[in-house]
Amino acid sequence: MQIENVISRPLITEKGTQLREAGNQYIFEVDRRATKNQVKEAVQKLFKVQVNQVRTLNIRGKLKRVGKSIGKRSNWKKAYITLKPGSTIEFFEGV
Repeated sequence: MQIENVISRPLITEKGTQLREAGNQYIFEVDRRATKNQVKEAVQKLFKVQVNQVRTLNIRGKLKRVGKSIGKRSNWKKAYITLKPGSTIEFFEGV
């Protein structure tokens, strides 16, 4: 898997903002097949920071109903990235 394809998008939420301010943690949506080591390597190379810890979660897609038909949203993976003290990602600073 190529490094550019590991990280799908950053997740900017209220909880993520609190984690960023308090614990120097950032949240990303990542490819479902990506491992913790691949996520760590991708963040370090793309943002040029030192990663301390990576935690991942598999999020199950919700069942949604429109009229009589029932559908399902896709499953996806979330990664919590903890950076070493003194490291920041400038992408998030303007948000």
